Amino acid sequence: MRSDALGIFWRDEPPAPKVSVAKPKRTPPERTWERPDYLPGLDEAIAFNVPILTDTDLINEQAAGNRLVYDIEVYPNYFLAAFASMATGKVGFFELTDDKSTGSLDIARLAWVMDNFLTVGFNSNSFDNTIMSIALEGAKCLELQRATHDIIVNEMRPSDVLRAHKVKPRTYNHIDLIEVAPLRANLKIYGGRVHTKRMQDLPFRPGTTLSNEQMAIVRLYCVNDLANTKDLYNVLSGEIHLREVLTDEYNVDLRSKSDAQIAEAVIGKEVEKLNGTRPRRPQIEIGTRYKYRVPHFIKYASPLMNWALDIVRQANFIVDETGSVGMPPELSELKIPMAYGIYRMGIGGLHSSEKSQAVAANNDYFLVDVDATSFYPFIILNQGLFPSHLGPNFLKVYSQIVFRRISAKAGASKLKKLLKTEGLDHNLKVKYEAELKELTVTSDSLKITINGSFGKLGSKWSILYAPDLLIQTTVTGQLSLLMLIERLELVGINVVSANTDGIVIYCRRDRKDELESIIKKWEEDTHFEAESTYYKALYSRDVNNYIAVKEDAKDEPKTKGAYAKTGLHKNPTNEVCVDAVKALVCGGVPIATTIHGCKDIRKFVSVRSVKGGAVKDGVYLGKSIRWYYAANEEGEIIYANNGNKVPKSDGAKPLMTIPDEFPSDINYDRYVEEAERILKDIGYS
Repeated sequence: MRSDALGIFWRDEPPAPKVSVAKPKRTPPERTWERPDYLPGLDEAIAFNVPILTDTDLINEQAAGNRLVYDIEVYPNYFLAAFASMATGKVGFFELTDDKSTGSLDIARLAWVMDNFLTVGFNSNSFDNTIMSIALEGAKCLELQRATHDIIVNEMRPSDVLRAHKVKPRTYNHIDLIEVAPLRANLKIYGGRVHTKRMQDLPFRPGTTLSNEQMAIVRLYCVNDLANTKDLYNVLSGEIHLREVLTDEYNVDLRSKSDAQIAEAVIGKEVEKLNGTRPRRPQIEIGTRYKYRVPHFIKYASPLMNWALDIVRQANFIVDETGSVGMPPELSELKIPMAYGIYRMGIGGLHSSEKSQAVAANNDYFLVDVDATSFYPFIILNQGLFPSHLGPNFLKVYSQIVFRRISAKAGASKLKKLLKTEGLDHNLKVKYEAELKELTVTSDSLKITINGSFGKLGSKWSILYAPDLLIQTTVTGQLSLLMLIERLELVGINVVSANTDGIVIYCRRDRKDELESIIKKWEEDTHFEAESTYYKALYSRDVNNYIAVKEDAKDEPKTKGAYAKTGLHKNPTNEVCVDAVKALVCGGVPIATTIHGCKDIRKFVSVRSVKGGAVKDGVYLGKSIRWYYAANEEGEIIYANNGNKVPKSDGAKPLMTIPDEFPSDINYDRYVEEAERILKDIGYS
């Protein structure tokens, strides 16, 4: 390791040579979980110790306005629709089997539930609601199984499936969580991300003819899926509330839509009002070429940046077969070196190229993160950009949303400061809190629309589709940041990181006024507004994975990528190790102290998807698994289809159900080693 006078540390050891070693072929495990006599958890399933929703309970739940989560399971000889109350946790279920004496479906009661409750599901608009509509017409199990096969295997649209079965679509008061949840994962993985009590895979292959015992097992499995759905709903409750607010405001059902879908629906409806015609997505041919139009304010002083600008100006951005526009090869391969940084351009934004870098403020230098406020929205507004097929009215709608959101955010910030006033009158406090809540909801709901709109510019299926606008926005953002970086580096003020909408600057304390003057001039030239966050230190594995220690010790460090808080965006992986690293770099707490002192098993688990399913010691775990590292645990988790090791699973102990007691066999040394590896990755010394 070496360092320079600026306090920047990095590693320069040569990488170890790669050695190719032929992997021995593994023998797939015996697939006992596919035998007809496979009956996992039969005793628990038969006992079925689950609180049941009676008819009286249902009436009371409906009167109270309580919501129900619901799920459907379909096999050739078994249909199940199960519900659970959000408020009480009680469960109700409806079954249909081939047994004529006991297997009839109470259609009238089931229809009453669907017609009188707001129900919540996962991937339910496509699957569950479609199958439910067919079931309510009196279909038998085999017909429901065929419809299931059409949806899942044949990938038929729900409307086509209903038409094939001669069933009219029914309207339900319903929220489907699959689009509300970020990115794309299955319900089991989302359950693992929110640390649901039990992760459980479908116990029997779809299409299996079930025995009575297997039906009981499926019933209990479905109840667990209801619990997972409820857990996911609770985590998403804030996002759902914002969608309900937008639904009421725009009179369009946005409760089951993603951020991007909301943006499309809201902007599309408002533009339709102004244009007088319904917007339609444009048809842009494959191979269409666009040139970037350099705005008047993009100007450079150095030959290097003027050379780079010429390359950008001459590049052809071409629409590919997916409708997307990638970076031209001459830009994707372009490396722009300035002082300590090498910068690369991409459709997603500008990126610097640091690796294992640690930068610390000291008596002589400060460290500041400078971000452009509402960067992409103001690029669009400042340049007057709009999709040509929507016309200038797009800008009227878009600007109203942006400025309304900025006003609400500023008002909320002002109220937060007022609420900290000592001796504040009680009545004023109540008034400010109510206003703060309203402004926060407004700000957050409009943020969904603003952020979601940008992603639709590159989607050929969207009415907002405008590849030229996408290019003009992202490239302008990158060139604007490079303007600021160039101005700083030309006077010897170093930029140590750059990412999409901001840069991190390492500056002498006696040059702070000079730095602020340069930033102000950049703001005037570009019409952007910069906001600053001061750091004590920045530890980076790379530009997308870092820990930034804020100047105020009370503030949580800013983290990204592998070191960000685990949520719905990524799978938990040894969270206690990241916590230990943050405690060390922020407060000097020894790694071992944090890890040995943690008694929350959720901090020790890892969650991942395993294609084809995973097995440990002959026990089938499923396609979505959870484990922790246990002392004296032998062996590894393997793939069910080939016997190969699941990565990083040696010494892993499956934890498909979170225990009530903290395990006594945690392999603390394994977690300490992992934390020390993270320290090495981020350049900590």
